[in-house]
Amino acid sequence: MTKLRVAGFGVAAVAALSLTACSSSDTASSGSSSSSMAPSSSMAAPSPSAAASDGVTTNADVFGPACSQLPQGSAPGSLDSMGPQPVASAASTNPLLTKLVAAVKATNLVDTLNSQQAITVFAPADPAFAALGEAKFTELAGKPAELAPILQYHVVGKRYDAKGLEAAGSLESLNTAGGPLKIEGSGENMTVNGAKVLCGNIPTKNATVFVIDKVLTPGTNK
Repeated sequence: MTKLRVAGFGVAAVAALSLTACSSSDTASSGSSSSSMAPSSSMAAPSPSAAASDGVTTNADVFGPACSQLPQGSAPGSLDSMGPQPVASAASTNPLLTKLVAAVKATNLVDTLNSQQAITVFAPADPAFAALGEAKFTELAGKPAELAPILQYHVVGKRYDAKGLEAAGSLESLNTAGGPLKIEGSGENMTVNGAKVLCGNIPTKNATVFVIDKVLTPGTNK
């Protein structure tokens, strides 16, 4: 996890929403062909089959209102396409995460995320970045030392499914200076530092992904 540690934590609050607009098509370039998410037949709530011990999930465990926006079958961005891929590669064709993917690319974290063994990723959906616009994102994309700590704050160095998150209650992200991540509620009412889970328990090769409706701001939940 130390690979993700980047200088510049002090500016995290200022840059917190900086992940904003930037087309994510570029992000797929660092070794990702098939990717991301797709709707599953059981999207209403986490299924009992979710593996509470290791945080590994299956397509049947995916839940949340935004899951229906994912491609079906084996199309790029579907669950079947994303599952065998490491997380950054998997996200590269995810229709909900184009701006996040661009931010990961801007900070050169694609290979680093893909190489992790077992992590949890809270991934802001594209509408979460609407507040800033492309100009602000472009400005911060040129300052990876400021942007990287924000991205780190969305990653936990252990793999959790929804039930594991509920049981934990509070988690430490890879940005240890950013403060804890507080988990509240359950199922479709689950929140992470107040951000609602839009599509959770998404399986990838090395991570379980939770798409959320806000960009998490380091330093605001200490």
